[in-house]
Amino acid sequence: MSAPPSPSTPPRTPSIELLKSILRSTLRIAIADGRVFLGTFVGTDKALNILLVNADEFRLGPGENPGGRYVGQLMVPWRLVKSIEMQADGVSDGEREEDGQGDGEGDGDGLYV
Repeated sequence: MSAPPSPSTPPRTPSIELLKSILRSTLRIAIADGRVFLGTFVGTDKALNILLVNADEFRLGPGENPGGRYVGQLMVPWRLVKSIEMQADGVSDGEREEDGQGDGEGDGDGLYV
């Protein structure tokens, strides 16, 4: 007979297991004001805000700096998130273009799903 989980141990739900499986993955997050952040996912809080490290910020549009800037660590409020994409493991731009995916420009971002 096993002991019930202690109050400090969170239950193992499919949602929690999914979040754990994407820890340390590269995410691309687009937010409501048009900015895009590219960084390593390291967790969320109770309000589902997203924490990224080694992140870069990109502002898309005319007159903006398409090269982006390094912002380091940031917390993205869930209410601002428009889309989240995760970089697929082991797929280079060359493989993506050979498979007929992507725009063929080889932007160096890899494949996002």
